[in-house]
Amino acid sequence: MTYRVLPLLLVALALIAFVGAPALAEDKNNETHEGKIVSVTADKIVMTDTAGKEHSHTLAANGKVMCDGRACKLEDLKAGQKVRVTTPKNDLKTAVKIEALDKNTDFGK
Repeated sequence: MTYRVLPLLLVALALIAFVGAPALAEDKNNETHEGKIVSVTADKIVMTDTAGKEHSHTLAANGKVMCDGRACKLEDLKAGQKVRVTTPKNDLKTAVKIEALDKNTDFGK
């Protein structure tokens, strides 16, 4: 019985490592900034970070916008919402992902 379970377990671990590797690589190339939304325009977000410093980010053409874990549009975001912006490390002005909270109290990991 254990001879059958061990190969299955090894295959499952290899699959997890294979699927998880791109997500880890993405995290190494990106940086996140948390704070509150100040204003939103057609393709740009202005936010303050946790220290109160203002930052502006332009949403990338293939960028994602999430509201409480669900896909939404940039115009759905409102001033005062808690926000986490993901940018490439080499371009801190371009947002590849914007996550806003309205009903939830914290970002999912």
